[in-house]
Amino acid sequence: MSRSGYYAWVKRGESQHKQEDKKLLKLIKKAYEKSRQTYGSPRVFKALQKQGVAVGRKRIERLMRENRIRARAIKHYHRNYGTHLYYTGTKNLRLEIGVPTGINQQWVADLTYVKVGGQWHFLATVMDLYSRKILSWSLGKRKTSSLTIHVLRKAIKRRQPPKGLIYHTDRGAEYCAYDVKDLLNKQGIIASNNRPYHSIDNAEMESFFKTLKGDVIRGNIYHTQHELRSDLKSYINHFYNTERLH
Repeated sequence: MSRSGYYAWVKRGESQHKQEDKKLLKLIKKAYEKSRQTYGSPRVFKALQKQGVAVGRKRIERLMRENRIRARAIKHYHRNYGTHLYYTGTKNLRLEIGVPTGINQQWVADLTYVKVGGQWHFLATVMDLYSRKILSWSLGKRKTSSLTIHVLRKAIKRRQPPKGLIYHTDRGAEYCAYDVKDLLNKQGIIASNNRPYHSIDNAEMESFFKTLKGDVIRGNIYHTQHELRSDLKSYINHFYNTERLH
């Protein structure tokens, strides 16, 4: 390189492309922080698209990689399924009727384990399959039908669903108990269950729990139920249901 060429390069400053990258990086960081650091490049790309930002996905991937911006994620998800009861009886109606076309046609429910103060607590949830909204959730110290009935009653009170609603769960005793079936019958709600050893039949709830644990639980230690409940309320009610891209 000639001496004059070098000094011309020094005076030239940053290229237009570099300047645009800096502006784009600010938008990426803003979308990333708004997502509570849960968005990877695909969701950041969609979030910027919604804002009217014209940019390629690969460019976002490159900028996030170069600046070490990574989504919170959980790599392994272990679940203790417990004892499966009532293997015969209720069918998986979802296989027959297909995907819902509106809200209050199909609800799915499940529960998961979260450790609080060295002991397992149980989070029960109900989701509207069409909108993926968590209709209700509840924490309990015991895995019982009382917990699942409580969260189901809250969802019914909130939505007042029509008769014929499909309520899909796994075959655990806390969902197949007689008092649960009595409530469903009184409300005109039709029960549907996973096939034996087919947890993928309720994949949407499994996916939600994986997302929840990756976004909130992983890396945090909860000493009291109040601490966990506060984080769940902030995440589910004010972020997952209202802002998070699905």
